[in-house]
Amino acid sequence: MNPAKLISACLVSLCLLSPASLAGEITVAVAANFTPVMRELAAAFEEETGDHVVVTFGSSGRLYAQIMNGAPFDLFFSADQDKPAALVSAGKADAASRFTYARGKLVLWSADAAMSVENGAALRANASQRIALANPRLAPYGLAAEQVLAKLSAQGITANNRVTGESITQAYQYVDTGNVPLGFVALSQVIDNGRIQRGSGWIIPQNMYDPISQDAVLLTDAKDKKVAQRFLIFVQSDTGKSLITKYGYEAD
Repeated sequence: MNPAKLISACLVSLCLLSPASLAGEITVAVAANFTPVMRELAAAFEEETGDHVVVTFGSSGRLYAQIMNGAPFDLFFSADQDKPAALVSAGKADAASRFTYARGKLVLWSADAAMSVENGAALRANASQRIALANPRLAPYGLAAEQVLAKLSAQGITANNRVTGESITQAYQYVDTGNVPLGFVALSQVIDNGRIQRGSGWIIPQNMYDPISQDAVLLTDAKDKKVAQRFLIFVQSDTGKSLITKYGYEAD
């Protein structure tokens, strides 16, 4: 072979074997409450592997419906266990891949540091108080908020004053912007270095709502996709767990 052609062929081979050329891409559907954590997880995974993670955030119910209707996701990180289980039952997800990646915590939160929220004081003090929460039909955090309201005997009082967001992210935005004075949000949205970073918040006792166990699952069409498998392993690694617990979640 001509030396010049041989050199050219070798260079092409080297390019084909380079990390960049071997990098893969996955699409991940993620419950809105897990937004800040997933951004860090995806960035750390990309840095470690060279693979690319495309993430879509939304309410678990909305993402579940999209997957059932054929949306081309590889992985689903739900805010509950029921929807991943339903996908498995429907043949849309791989049963062996399903695991609980986090257990979430609910917070009654106000951007106003002067507002007294401990033990639901703000709800009891003002029956006309507007309160934000995620849609209970779409978001497990919204369902948990409903359970807390019932325990506080405030369900009826606040029924006409609820501002319902499609996801926990939208509920948080209502309160964060000051449009709604008080709301139920995920601890991960307001925590920093182990403490609620601003405003005033009450981390609601676990006995006031059903555990928010959040499951992830590999979707059937991606069952043989190595990058998706590697990402699930990464999330369950010590590095992944440390990022998850950093945001106030519990991780096994």
